[in-house]
Order: sequence, then structure tokens, then C-alpha cells
Amino acid sequence: MTGDTGDTGDTGDTGEDAAWERILRARERLRMPRRHAVGAGPPLEPPDADRSQLESIYLPLLRDGGLVIAQLGQTLDGRIATRSGHSHFVTGPADIVHLHRLRALVDTVVVGAGTAIADDPQLTVREVSGRNPVRVVLDPSARVPSNRRMFHDHRTPTFWIVAPEADPGPVPGGVEVLRLEVGPTGCGFEPRDVLRLLAARGLERVLVEGGGITVSRFLDAGVLHRLHVTVAPLLLGSGRPSLTLDPVDRLDQARRPRCRQFSLGDDVLFDLDLDA
Repeated sequence: MTGDTGDTGDTGDTGEDAAWERILRARERLRMPRRHAVGAGPPLEPPDADRSQLESIYLPLLRDGGLVIAQLGQTLDGRIATRSGHSHFVTGPADIVHLHRLRALVDTVVVGAGTAIADDPQLTVREVSGRNPVRVVLDPSARVPSNRRMFHDHRTPTFWIVAPEADPGPVPGGVEVLRLEVGPTGCGFEPRDVLRLLAARGLERVLVEGGGITVSRFLDAGVLHRLHVTVAPLLLGSGRPSLTLDPVDRLDQARRPRCRQFSLGDDVLFDLDLDA
């Protein structure tokens, strides 16, 4: 199951546009019947010396088999929003384009209830060319108002995942309610259960877009293959944290994934490889 065709953006850079079209063609190859074993990387990537920055960032994401990637945009001091929840926009325009590119390369984009309520995101591909992903809202108690834009724009299929006992009320047309048991801690759905539910519908390439709590749960569950964190030269001093994980007592207990860095305008993208 895939989303509809998204809007076509114009970066104004012919070389960048051509690189992006090559990436999209590689993405389309993954939609074809598989000729490789799951987990085996098909020969999609040109030699390192021949890659543009775009290809260096995105071609590693075009692995055969499933992919679970999360992204966050944060300040230098690790905040994704002010105390009131205002987050438009922590990072700059280049990172917004980056986010839309990520959406174009996955089957589905996942957000938590808090993000759906605070940001009312569309979760579609508008800044670049590419297909819209299927949209998924994780909302155990069905607290997201039914007037959210993604529930009414009919741009691409939308799944509203709620607990078995939750009552979402009247469901807008084009939205499918899926029911999933809450995890044993009672603090939300287990990420592995969410991924199994999506995989059963043919959605194996997943972008976890937010918010910080949702991304933290997927990271803590050990199901992420990659994490993209874009850091803006901005200091808030307070506000909502980017990641919240179990505390450690020593620095040698911290996670130290392999990391690549790229400039996105004034921001810096950290590409963390969690499989390494």
C-alpha cells in the first residue's frame, strides 16, 4: 500500500534536481518484485567519489528489506519546541526540504498523538517531487481531534491507531481506524507491535517523524536502523527535550553510533547508523 503522488517542488538547482531524480528512480526499484534476499543490499549506490551530497545522504537509506528511520530537528541545547509547544520552525528551510525527501523515500510516516495535536501536520511530500507516504497516528486513547488536516485532505491513506477500548467517535472518510493493544507498561504502544501491524499491510519502510517521546520509544526499543538529528544554531535554555532515554551513570554507557555529518544551510545534519 502506498500513498498518492505528491506535489513537485523546485529546488532551483539543476544538479541537485538531477541527483534527486536518480534517487527517486532507485527508490522505485525497491517497489519492484524482490530479486535479492531480505537484508541484502542491491547495487544502488555509485562509487563514493561520484556521489553528490544528496546521494551520500539518501542512497544508504535505499536498502532492500525493511527500514525504520527517525528524524528530529533540535536546538544546540537539545530542545525541539518551547515550553508551550511552539516548534515552527526550529530548523531552517534546508532541513524542511530534507524532511520532505525522507517522506518521499518511505512507505509510511508515523507521528504520536502529541505531534498530531500540537502541529496539525500534513505529512505529505510538497517541497520536492515524490510520492506521499501513508500517514499513521499513534493515539492509544483516541485524543486527537478529528478535525486534523490529515484526516480530511484525502491526499494519501491515513491510519489512526487506537487501543481496543478507545472511542475515536465519527471517523472521517479516507481514515482507517486500526486497533492495537497498549504495551505492558501502559505508556503507549510497543514499537515492535506497531511495526508488525504496518508490515502486515505492506508498509516496511517507516519514518518516525515525532515527537520526541515517540522517537525516544522507538530508539529505546532498538528498532531504529538510522536516526537523523538536525541541529540548528539556536539556544532556548528551556522547552521540550529532543530525546528522553533511561539515565546512565557513566559516559562509557552512552550510545555511540557511527555518525556522518552534512551541512543543511545553517544547520548540521547528524546521520546516526544504529546498525553499525
